[in-house]
Amino acid sequence: MALEHLWATWRSAYVTGITDGRDESGVAPDAGADVDGRTLFERILAAPGSDDDKQIVRRGQRCFVILNRFPYTSGHLMVLPLRAVAEMEDLDPDEFAELWATVRDAVVALKAGLACDAVNVGINLGTAAGGSQADHLHVHCVPRWVGDANFMTVAGGTRVLPVSLDEARQRVRAAWPASG
Repeated sequence: MALEHLWATWRSAYVTGITDGRDESGVAPDAGADVDGRTLFERILAAPGSDDDKQIVRRGQRCFVILNRFPYTSGHLMVLPLRAVAEMEDLDPDEFAELWATVRDAVVALKAGLACDAVNVGINLGTAAGGSQADHLHVHCVPRWVGDANFMTVAGGTRVLPVSLDEARQRVRAAWPASG
């Protein structure tokens, strides 16, 4: 069977690094650690501005949740430890427990807040696994709807995101489980 290709051209700016510089939170969108050794996500956390400016949905004691600025779908979340950890086995037991409890709560909030039909949950450990920010482990929670890979995406090479980052953040935050 021949390998089929699905061209995801909407990701071109991210993959090739074609950007117009810093985003509204003041963080350069380039991959990898900066000259001080801080990861992209550590720079986002340290940047001036509010959590809303940074699209941070929730902070816990050991983890936080942020919207992906280059989403596959509206509401694409990432759950991360506050501490820069590259490998799963380097999480301490409390970080590990909070990370996966937060992933569970993120799935609940996405389903309730965005009325998605399903959620893809995944993690790329290391650059070879597809991780573009391999120095800071993060779990992707991607809401999915029946028909979200429609003509515009498949044939037109354009991803239609019907919900803005701000609206997605507000809806997911409002739907976050009380226990989380």
